[in-house]
Amino acid sequence: MMKAIRISPKVWWVGAIDWQLKEFHGYTTRRGSTYNAFLIMDRKITLVDTVKAPFFGEMMERIASVVDPAKIDVIVSNHAEMDHSGALPETIARVNPSEVYASTLGVKALEAHFHGLAGKIKPVKSGDAIELGESSLKFVETRMLHWPDSMFSFLTGDNVLFSQDGFGMHYAVAKIFADENDLPTMREEAERYYANILLPYSPQVLKLLDAFPGLGLDVAVIAPDHGPLWRGDMLGTPLAWYREFAEQAVTPNALVLYDTMWHSTEKMAFAIADAIRETGCGVQVLCLASCTRSDAAAAMLKASALVVGSPTINNDLYPRTADVLTYLRGLRPKNMVGAAFGSFGWSGESVAKIEEYLKGAGVELVAPGLKVKYVPNAAALDQCAALGKAVGDALLARSAQ
Repeated sequence: MMKAIRISPKVWWVGAIDWQLKEFHGYTTRRGSTYNAFLIMDRKITLVDTVKAPFFGEMMERIASVVDPAKIDVIVSNHAEMDHSGALPETIARVNPSEVYASTLGVKALEAHFHGLAGKIKPVKSGDAIELGESSLKFVETRMLHWPDSMFSFLTGDNVLFSQDGFGMHYAVAKIFADENDLPTMREEAERYYANILLPYSPQVLKLLDAFPGLGLDVAVIAPDHGPLWRGDMLGTPLAWYREFAEQAVTPNALVLYDTMWHSTEKMAFAIADAIRETGCGVQVLCLASCTRSDAAAAMLKASALVVGSPTINNDLYPRTADVLTYLRGLRPKNMVGAAFGSFGWSGESVAKIEEYLKGAGVELVAPGLKVKYVPNAAALDQCAALGKAVGDALLARSAQ
């Protein structure tokens, strides 16, 4: 039998570990994930969130290691996305709770996901609370962090903040607390998670972080729905990381992304990167043939310049370039400068199309796009160097402001 893990006097972790997860709606998850669910043992026994549908049995085994699941009185759904709510209908059917709660928009989302739940879920809003016995659950709506229905729940007494997708990461861990795991690895996975999931909602993240002290929550444990839980001296770590990620402060670091057909665009990428480096800026070069779109997103989070290159194929972008640019545009990065480049044989539309994507993502173009016919010669590589210098100079000027 799979066992629950006690995280505070009244709270047990009863989630599931997905060791095999390698992709999450387009985001590469090399280290798997956890689907964290929590059992509160009070007069009203309460389950906070469920798990992805295939892991229902694992969650129920963990619950049963603490209490008969039929004794659960209350279920709270902090977030309607299927990796947290997938097992909700089966859980409701199995335990027959007296009450099920979600945010107002969460009720609508869950009813739209699971058509048999209409009328079975009660809405709550910021400032509402439910009494469980010795403790209570207080609710804080966190709309668009990262879905319209998202909310936090705070358990008084044990002072546990159930933060759904906030302050989490896709990281399958055998040890449930952050202080039991490797900090650099958690930092890397937190960056990847934020860049791929939460980056478009950075204004809402900053608003929440600014409001956090005024919520009057004396938090002892931050319990997200993915990855390790935060406690003790590490309580401030995810908040500090999220502020850093959300602010997207200008740094003298550039990212050069490219794909290549016969290595001509690659030669251009290397020449541009060398010139950026010679200005004194940091630079990372990623070939889209050997990285994923989520690698590109994570690298972009740490850069303030985005330079993208692609050959032209059939009067259009190389397919991987179009894929990644579509993905990055949706993430809406802030405070970015950039430029476009590419090689071509017949028509050369790729550079203009890259510029359209970059403008759509809010990237300020600091140099005209550069396209080279077939294989770049010495003069063309000099043009690449000039483009790289223009990007580096613009980056340094912004960093100095």
